[in-house]
Amino acid sequence: MSELSNSCRVALVTGASRGIGAPTALTLAEHGYDLAITYRNKAARANEVVGRIEELGHEGLALACDMTNPDDLKRGFAALREWTDHLDILVLNASGGMERDLVATNPNYPMLINRDAQIALVEAALPLLSTGSTIVFITSHWAHLYGRMQQIPAYEPVAESKFAGEQALRQRQEEFAARGIRLLIVTGDIIEGTITPKLLARSAPGLLADKRSASGKLPTAEEMGRAIALAALNPELPSGSLIVVGAPLEAMLDQESL
Repeated sequence: MSELSNSCRVALVTGASRGIGAPTALTLAEHGYDLAITYRNKAARANEVVGRIEELGHEGLALACDMTNPDDLKRGFAALREWTDHLDILVLNASGGMERDLVATNPNYPMLINRDAQIALVEAALPLLSTGSTIVFITSHWAHLYGRMQQIPAYEPVAESKFAGEQALRQRQEEFAARGIRLLIVTGDIIEGTITPKLLARSAPGLLADKRSASGKLPTAEEMGRAIALAALNPELPSGSLIVVGAPLEAMLDQESL
């Protein structure tokens, strides 16, 4: 594994073996970035994404890393530091909290993955984040608006914990600014092509049909990923900016129920 040159632009996207993370990484590669991506257990898919990054003429690195495991995180960043000495973009895409097996083992898993692990990963990444770099935190409309709108019971632990993760990062904006790091938040509606619609359909029958009827169509994973990447690449967005993908937040607040 050879270390990248200082002149290379480098991004790290968590949870990028599929879903939203993969098109985010590929869009960044299309715009000239070398990519490191993390995955929890989808090695074949992660390697496929790396292969596509390399086809675009850029370097790629797939890191097996369970963000909730401190030893995994330590190993992952040790490998990352062998590969690059800096990061220009960090996309905090990996999340969870609706996995029945993981929640059954640890009822606090949503908060662990969506707040605690995000902060731990940022701490590990800070020494690599260069002046002028960007952190992008990915959330959902329900999570961003937590406490201001009715929640789907099965999704509420996710919304609560992702809201907590967003707030924890926002509270550090001054610290990030002192390091020359910008923080962006991207919030998405229900995204087609991810696991979330399937999980929500089980607990809230009719929700997807209602959402599609109201908005005409839902954003795809590719559209969400592209929006995330383009936000990270846009130097005119000030730190703290919120980028909304899909239904306007006002429309969500106007709904009497989900």
